Amino acid sequence: MEWVHLDYVWVDGSESPRLRSKTKVVKLGTMEDGTPELPLGEWNFDGSSTSQATTIDSERVLQPMRLYRLSPNHFVALCEVFHPPIAGEYIPHETNYRAELREQISQNMQHIALWIGWEQEYFFTKNGRNILWPDGSGEPPKNDGYYCASGGTIKCRKLVREHADVCNQLGINIVGYNAEVAPGQWEYQCFAEDALKACDDLWMSRFLLEMMCESQELGINWNPKPHEGWNGSGCHTNFSTVMMREAGEQEHFEDILATMKGFHDDTMLHYGAQNRRRLSGTYETAPYDKFSFGIGSRGDSVRIPNTTVSEGWKGYIEDRRPASNCDPYRVALQLTKFVL
Repeated sequence: MEWVHLDYVWVDGSESPRLRSKTKVVKLGTMEDGTPELPLGEWNFDGSSTSQATTIDSERVLQPMRLYRLSPNHFVALCEVFHPPIAGEYIPHETNYRAELREQISQNMQHIALWIGWEQEYFFTKNGRNILWPDGSGEPPKNDGYYCASGGTIKCRKLVREHADVCNQLGINIVGYNAEVAPGQWEYQCFAEDALKACDDLWMSRFLLEMMCESQELGINWNPKPHEGWNGSGCHTNFSTVMMREAGEQEHFEDILATMKGFHDDTMLHYGAQNRRRLSGTYETAPYDKFSFGIGSRGDSVRIPNTTVSEGWKGYIEDRRPASNCDPYRVALQLTKFVL
């Protein structure tokens, strides 16, 4: 038997949700067939310190749901949060949107085959400041020289590459990355042909990026609008169903877009805190209060790729409204409304 580190990771109850973690050091056992056995089980935590409980009733329960192996002696268990059991029954916590999505998929979504691809934008920071912001007052040069750039106008490419490598080794499908429009801003794309795994993988990819930054004394700013007068950060969400990918019907896409328009006001409540500041109608965004779509347009709420149209209305669409700090489980729950 060997000692291993087992991180329990969960989504907290903050308005702009973030991941929390604590670690058990446990012995890795061996099952009868000789394969390793990791002792997974529930674990409680102080919910009063994560906006998920009061001090008087502070205990909340973690239940591991998906396991990732970072190294031979380091595992990460992505968990759901539950209330303490009553008469043996565990009730999901109000902030546990994964449980709601899991139930929705199991009951209504198997035949739809929802695929999701995230475009996660973020800013690198050092001591709380954008890594490309000058010391003192002032701003970086305001031009179009940052997007997909190389050389002195960007930093941290090596870290971005290493993050993609680590994720892919763990089965998290990072399919691309690039420097973004604002200084200090990057994006990576994360995809899965399974809606629940897509959400789990996005949360875990965020966790891994933050851990990798810790060793370099860097930080990540997930805020959707950290700098006025510059592009903000989104989590543009590309999605498709089997019917969208294979049927080739313009009318079907139009029905989905009409449904998205009808749900717009409610949907925006689930797409991230402070998102109104980002969705101003400028800097490649549509206004927060107005739903729109366009073919190849990055100034609308929804972009219909040119390839989707040129291939006979077969493919995906991009919901550009989710903010960089969104909870992907909540976003995916909205997608289920559009396609059911």
